[in-house]
Amino acid sequence: MDRDTDQKRMLVDAILMLERSGIIDFNGHASLRVPAEDRMLINSGASVRSALTADDVVMIDFEGNLVDGGAVPPMEFHIHSEIYRRRADVNAIIHAHPLWSTLFSMTGSPVEPVIMQAAVLGKITEFDKIASINTKELGEELATSLGSHRIAMLKSHGSVIAAGNILEAFVLAVYLEENAQRQYLAKNLGAPTVLTSDQIVTIAGNLWKPNLLQKVWDYHAGKLHSASYMSGR
Repeated sequence: MDRDTDQKRMLVDAILMLERSGIIDFNGHASLRVPAEDRMLINSGASVRSALTADDVVMIDFEGNLVDGGAVPPMEFHIHSEIYRRRADVNAIIHAHPLWSTLFSMTGSPVEPVIMQAAVLGKITEFDKIASINTKELGEELATSLGSHRIAMLKSHGSVIAAGNILEAFVLAVYLEENAQRQYLAKNLGAPTVLTSDQIVTIAGNLWKPNLLQKVWDYHAGKLHSASYMSGR
């Protein structure tokens, strides 16, 4: 299996797993940087996120020009290109429209680390404009808002996850939404306990390990492939 084929497969699996988890909907997208080139792999704008295949993944340059594939990229490719331009450490980006964490951005309430897995999220920045990030200028503003962090919440819109690889980005997207759901539900009982800065450092050091991130991926991949097998019987 060549590099691009393997990368497309991982990208497709990530999007399908996020769709099954209710984190990506019909408009979400994820990308992978093409090493040593100002290009990326990204699912096309018209792709059906619940039935994605490798044929739905296109290669574009950072200006949005099609390099390989037969469909146009999502109009918000600027989210990806402008972060990649500024962050050499970022090789995978997810833009999703998750339910629970978006409720917080709609109300101006901060997502706070209330479960241990949230210790790895880092500072969650906020992009205050309610807009589709469909121009280079908005992409630049978002990239500036994200800064050196891993997660940005778009006002009343969704989340942006920037990470070193698709495994990390996927796990961060899952942890963000799990934390937001539990924070929201816990508020119905009382004030949730928020992790202290010392707890965050200790817990993050314990949890941000490749084998534990892989465990999250494998859990969701198992559900995805089991459902695919059962539907094909």
